[in-house]
Amino acid sequence: MGLWDLFVTASVPILNVLLVAIVGAFLATNHIGILGEETRKHLNNVVFYAFNPALEATNMARTITMESMALLWFMPLNLLLNFIIGSMLAWILIHIAKAPTRLRAVIFATCSAGNVGNLLLVLIPAMCKEKGSTLGPPDVCHNYALAYACLSMATCTVLQWSYVFNIVRISSTSIKHKMNHEHALEENISLLPKSCTNEMVIPLNKFERLLMKFSRAIDLKKLFAPSTIGVIIGFIIGVVPQIRKAMIGENAPLRPIHDSATLLGKGAIPSLILMMGGNLTKGLRGSEIKFSLIIGVLLIRYMALPLLGIAIVKGAIHLGIVHSDPLYQFTLLMQYAVPPAMNITSMIQMFDAGVGELAVIFLWAYAVAAVTLTLWSTLFLWLVS
Repeated sequence: MGLWDLFVTASVPILNVLLVAIVGAFLATNHIGILGEETRKHLNNVVFYAFNPALEATNMARTITMESMALLWFMPLNLLLNFIIGSMLAWILIHIAKAPTRLRAVIFATCSAGNVGNLLLVLIPAMCKEKGSTLGPPDVCHNYALAYACLSMATCTVLQWSYVFNIVRISSTSIKHKMNHEHALEENISLLPKSCTNEMVIPLNKFERLLMKFSRAIDLKKLFAPSTIGVIIGFIIGVVPQIRKAMIGENAPLRPIHDSATLLGKGAIPSLILMMGGNLTKGLRGSEIKFSLIIGVLLIRYMALPLLGIAIVKGAIHLGIVHSDPLYQFTLLMQYAVPPAMNITSMIQMFDAGVGELAVIFLWAYAVAAVTLTLWSTLFLWLVS
C-alpha cells in the first residue's frame, strides 16, 4: 500500500473525531449553552461511572484470555517508559525555558501523561474499519483494538494517579494547605496542657504527618477508578473459562448481562469526544503563559516522544519482546504520539497550580494533534505493514 493510501486511512478517523469535537465545542459556547460546564460535569460522571467501565469490561471479557495476556505484558512497561521519558523531557524544558515555579506542575503533567486511553479507544478501532487498513480483518481488528485500548486506559489510570499525581504534588508550589494545617496544629497544641505537648502531641504529629503523606502519595480511591475496576472484571471473565462460557456466546445463559453492558458501553465514545470539544473552549479565554513553553510542550509530545517511541518499540521487536501482530505494534507506537491526557485537569485544579495555563496548552495541543496524529499514524501504519 502506498503512502497516500495510508495517509487517507489514517486521516479519516481523525477527521471524524475532529468534526464531533467541533460539535461539542459549538454546543459548549455561551450562545448555545447546551453543553455548559455544569452539563459536562454531569456527563463526565455518567461516562466515568457507567459508560467507560461497561465498555472496558465487555471488550476485555470478549478478547482477553490468559494466553493473550502473556503476549501483552510489554504494554504496561511501554506506558511506564513513556511517562518517565516525558517527565524527564519536561524537567529539561523547565530549566531551558526557565519556567515559573507555579507552572512546573502543568509542564510535568502535560509532558508525561498522554491521552492513551480515551483517544486510542476512538481512533484505533475506527482505523480498523477503513478500507485498505493493514491492521488485519476489520471485525477481528476492531475487537482487539478495543481490548488494547481498554488495557491502555487501565494502565494509564494507575500511572496517572500514582506516578503523575505525585510529580504534580511535589512540583506544585501551593503551600496554602500546608500553612493552614500547621496553623491548626499550633492551635490544637496551645489548647492542651503543657505536660502533654512534649510526650504525646509530637509523636501523634509525626504519625499524622506520615498518614497524610501516604494518603497524598497514593490516592487509592482514584487508583482503583471505575475504569480500572471494569478492566479487572473483564479480565476475570475472560480468563476464567467457566465464567466466560456462561456470559459470552450465542448459547450463553447469562448473555443478556453481557449484551446490556455492551449497549451501555457504546455511549462512551461519542460522549468523550463531545466533552473533549467542550473542554477545549476554556483555552480560548487565554492566559499569561509564555509561547515558548507551549512550543516546548508541543515539541516534546509530537516530536521527541514519537521518535523515542519508534526506537523503543522497534528495539523491543528486534529483541523478540513484542510479537508480530501489526495492530499491537501500532497501538504501542500510537501511545507516544497522543496529546496530553484530559484527566490531569483535576490534578492541577486540586493543587491550584495553573488551571488557566493548562487550558491554553490543551487548546494548542489538540489543535495541532489534528495534523500530527494524521502524520504519525501514516508513518506508524507504514512501519507495521
